[in-house]
Amino acid sequence: MLKRTINFSNRIMQRYLPDPFLFVILLTFVVFFLGLIFTDSTPIHMVQYWGEGFWNLLAFSMQMVLVLVTGYVLASSPIFKNGLGRLASLARSPGQAVIYVTLISLLASWINWGFGLVIGALFARELAKRVENVDYRLLIASAYSGFIVWHGGLAGSIPLTIATPDHFTQASIGIIPTSQTIFAGFNLAIVAAIFIVLPILNRKMLPSKENRVTVDRSLLEDETSLGAATLEEQAPTPAIRLENSKILSLITAILGISFLTYYFVTTGFKLNLNIVNFAFLFLGILFHGTPSQFLNSVSDAVKGASGIIIQFPFYAGIMGMMVASGLAALMSEGFASISTGFTFPFFAFISAGIVNFFVPSGGGQWAVQAPIMIDAAQQLGVSVPKTAMAVAWGDAWTNLIQPFWALPALAIAGLKAKDIMGFCLIVLFVSGIIISLGLLFL
Repeated sequence: MLKRTINFSNRIMQRYLPDPFLFVILLTFVVFFLGLIFTDSTPIHMVQYWGEGFWNLLAFSMQMVLVLVTGYVLASSPIFKNGLGRLASLARSPGQAVIYVTLISLLASWINWGFGLVIGALFARELAKRVENVDYRLLIASAYSGFIVWHGGLAGSIPLTIATPDHFTQASIGIIPTSQTIFAGFNLAIVAAIFIVLPILNRKMLPSKENRVTVDRSLLEDETSLGAATLEEQAPTPAIRLENSKILSLITAILGISFLTYYFVTTGFKLNLNIVNFAFLFLGILFHGTPSQFLNSVSDAVKGASGIIIQFPFYAGIMGMMVASGLAALMSEGFASISTGFTFPFFAFISAGIVNFFVPSGGGQWAVQAPIMIDAAQQLGVSVPKTAMAVAWGDAWTNLIQPFWALPALAIAGLKAKDIMGFCLIVLFVSGIIISLGLLFL
């Protein structure tokens, strides 16, 4: 039954899911017309909201590009590749490979979402090199599926926001410590259940041998695909000596590592996207040995970032229409209006999952939904920390079938969204049941 469902899901995605760029274009028009139908906005208003929001994710877009580029660069270094390779060599069968990549991705994503996105995909590539007859699509889908736990983890933007003094909802809910959100019993139970169920589910989705889509391992062994560089014979001019200076790379790396040491000593182990990128960057400089090798690796890595660069502004425009027109608030109010004290966490989760399609930013989504959800929770007598985590889980949940967040993993893997979304759709349904039950009954 499961195999038939997976085959059907994969066929549907292969046939009907467009390229991520076309997906965001279609999504733009959907939101445009929804704004005209369900709000008082005119066509001119919707165009205005779209254009004014179009560049609002520029800083975040650059962060995501650096996640991909610095991840590629670090992975192309001999030390890092050998380490991932040794870990991948523990897998003796396709089934074990799927389980291992799921667990590594879950753990990395729970620590930090940017870290998880890159490490999971890179580890999947290493597994594909070493394990025969493993379905490459499922490996990458399994790596991406671990991303679902990020908002219930150490870097969850909503629980960290409401635990920070002077956050924008402090007047109504105060400061809520992470002991009531990230480390609350119900949240840890949901995370634990996903850690148990997801590897098993992904293993069960492994297609029969005749239906597996494998990859030519010689292509993955091609070092240029991860930006490896070799020194060419060049005249030893002063400029060339600097480009090939191991001392210069070492000094630069020491500077970066010194700041990282200072940061962790003074703030504790608090990872954010900038710190992850900073660490990847300077470790890449250190592990490549010379500036020329590092720069050649960066040059190759940038080629995979085109999807992020061109698509993120369109998502910012969609977010602008959703927020300024009132569509996002309207969706949240609709679900809140049909909720009871018992069902409210579930409907908060579902509404956040839907809004996440159009506002793919945890912090941005909370800014839109928080006033409505907090007010409804207080009127219904529902725990505010649990409400916040319901929104957080909804935000993470539908990322499974949102190509926006899959772009870095797809670029690393060399696949298209439709290659993995059939598997991710199954994970969406199963994880949705786990999270819903946890929010309702724990």
